[in-house]
Amino acid sequence: MAAGTQVLCMGNAIVDIIARVDDQFLEKHERIKGSMMLVDAKTSAAIYADMPPAMERSGGSAGNTAAGIASLGGKAGYIGKVHNDQLGTVFTHDIRAVGVSFETAPSLEGAPTATSMILVTPDAQRTMNTFLGACIELTPDDVTADVVADAEVLYVEGYLWDSPTMKAAVLKAFDLSHEAGRKVSLSLSDSFCVGRFREEFLDLVHSQVDILFANEDEIKALYEVDDFETAVAQVQKVGKLAAITRGEQGSVVVTKDAAISVAAGPATVQDTTGAGDLYAAGFLYGYTNGHSLKECAVLGGMAAAEVISHLGARPEVSLKDLKSSLHGL
Repeated sequence: MAAGTQVLCMGNAIVDIIARVDDQFLEKHERIKGSMMLVDAKTSAAIYADMPPAMERSGGSAGNTAAGIASLGGKAGYIGKVHNDQLGTVFTHDIRAVGVSFETAPSLEGAPTATSMILVTPDAQRTMNTFLGACIELTPDDVTADVVADAEVLYVEGYLWDSPTMKAAVLKAFDLSHEAGRKVSLSLSDSFCVGRFREEFLDLVHSQVDILFANEDEIKALYEVDDFETAVAQVQKVGKLAAITRGEQGSVVVTKDAAISVAAGPATVQDTTGAGDLYAAGFLYGYTNGHSLKECAVLGGMAAAEVISHLGARPEVSLKDLKSSLHGL
């Protein structure tokens, strides 16, 4: 049966609160630059109270990827949990407004919709402080066979491993996707996330995942090696498709028999939030539209270059229009 949805994205439904800060702000609040740190409600409130003027935007890693695919003209769906509150309404409106199908029922009890305090330093690095809130209410009951089977590719963010119920929901989605003959893709999300779940991620890459997304630090952390070439060799031994981003050096698409290097798209870096999310959007859009692996990486680089050119983790211009300017794509 042909898929109706190109990519079904599954992740933490989060509203981002973004502000520019200096390094001293990070030191004051004992933040690790460039990381995603889980925080409780008290810590989140303390950081927010001390932040300079900020802007609110719907985010979440897989949500950003879904929005990017829709901006390219693709058909994306999303699974994630919000609360039936003001921020949950905002998140739901925003993701549907860009053309993404989002039908997960909101929680009516428990914690509020998740937020992430994103601190952007002058070097454009983003440090995320995430209160998961209602995200942890996602359960296997939120994953249905018809929705999963309708998608050519299931894309999951590694951050979902931070809760047993979310992890159970993902594993159910993996099984349903494979039973329907679809592809499963996983983003390692963050090197600290890899550190928390390295053995489980290794098992997933070997036994469940068809397409792996990572950046250079994450793939080295996964295989506990110090150099990129050794990490690539480890990926090739597994024989899966992997797309690995390297910042200014572009990306490398790894298969069992080849490692295809693609230069980064031109960009003026303002905020690196969402770079990997949008790279995955471009790559998966290309993959589900029959482009070559190199062309998929070019599309990923184009989408990433757009999102790092401004504050916020979702496109501010039509990626479909940008794509039309690329010769042959």
